[in-house]
Amino acid sequence: MFQRKALKRLKAWKQQADGREALLIEGARRVGKSTLAETFAKEEYRSYILIDFARLPKDVKAIFEEQQNDFDTLFMLLSAYYQVQLHERDSLIIFDEVQQFPHARGLIKYLVADGRYDYMETGSLVSIKKNVRDIVIPSEERKFELNPFDFEEFCWAMNEKALSDAIRLSYEQQKPLPDALHKRAIRLWREYMLVGGMPQAVSEYVESRNFAKVDYIKRGILDLYREDIGKFSGTEEARVRAIFDTIPSQLSKHEKKFTLASLHKDARSRTYENAFSWLSDARIVNICRNSTDPHVGLRLNEDNSSFKCYMADTGLLVSQTFMDRTETPDSVYRDILFDKLNLNEGMLVENAVAQQLRANGRTLFFFSQYDKRDTQNSMEIDFLITKEYPDAAMKPRISPIEVKSSNRYGTASLKKYRQKFGKRVGTEYVLHPRQMAFSENRVSLPLYMAWCL
Repeated sequence: MFQRKALKRLKAWKQQADGREALLIEGARRVGKSTLAETFAKEEYRSYILIDFARLPKDVKAIFEEQQNDFDTLFMLLSAYYQVQLHERDSLIIFDEVQQFPHARGLIKYLVADGRYDYMETGSLVSIKKNVRDIVIPSEERKFELNPFDFEEFCWAMNEKALSDAIRLSYEQQKPLPDALHKRAIRLWREYMLVGGMPQAVSEYVESRNFAKVDYIKRGILDLYREDIGKFSGTEEARVRAIFDTIPSQLSKHEKKFTLASLHKDARSRTYENAFSWLSDARIVNICRNSTDPHVGLRLNEDNSSFKCYMADTGLLVSQTFMDRTETPDSVYRDILFDKLNLNEGMLVENAVAQQLRANGRTLFFFSQYDKRDTQNSMEIDFLITKEYPDAAMKPRISPIEVKSSNRYGTASLKKYRQKFGKRVGTEYVLHPRQMAFSENRVSLPLYMAWCL
């Protein structure tokens, strides 16, 4: 298994929870939930049982249904069936793909109260109504979201840990990397955008360095998502499919706000709200909402009718972009890598930055203002984050982030934003392909440092 930051957080959960709660690992299909849970179990417990509810034998299903009031027998039968000896307070029972058997999730409350073992659940589409309809969600369940690899984890997988450490140190010390390392990091960042952060795709790229083989894997994941849409989205299927298929064209626009009219001339936010929620709950997309009057509590002024819709993984976005053909040759990827293909790289860069912010646990917000009468008042800021500000005694302020895919760009919106919101504004960030630079309240960072924010 590749090194994952999430493993450290799981170990912290074990220590803090001390058997008083179960942990539910949520995430998109193929994001590595089961592998993470099993790796954690091997490292932290004397023994473990992994029950895969996606392939649940009838015999095991019967154990849960018939022994739900007799845990002594339940544990004895599970131990015998999986040929694993359970040790009190030193064994973990994993409910893998628990959404396939909600009844087991409903037992978590009582299993935790029993106190003999620790419990972990993994699942995709866990929050979908169909998968929680007949159970009471246990209050003894803490949720943990697993995202695709961020750029640092990709560096680790590519045996570039020393480079990622240098990037982190450069960011913290505010000293640019040497030019040779900067060029290497930019090249690796471009590879990351094309491959993405889905473990299976990264593994193939590490082994073969063949983009066509990686694309084949990513297309398989996209096909799984489409199948899930058909199986689980119910009456929203047509709307969910329409949104999913149009994401690349929405992000390729200069202004990346999602335009509902492109789906249907009479489309309204309330009509498509459930469809967007479904894609978000499935962890297929990352929704970024407009914070119309930004304060430290960005949610206080979010406009649910004005938003951007990113793919949760940028590598999948690349494959989704070329779905008009049955496969994307390695040569096409390499033309993109070396900037020989006329592609709107801005959408990939912005999507990748959104992916880094989400991996850091940040909810996505942007700011947009359009003035028909005076275009000088119009502005758009790609992302907003809350961050401690040195010039305000390290109190939190709103940091605007602009993302630039080329070396030549303007930053008029950042200037307008500070003029409009004054003391609410902290450090401004520009993420660009160039070296680190500083000017007054602004820090310009190379794109490969996005994961540091």
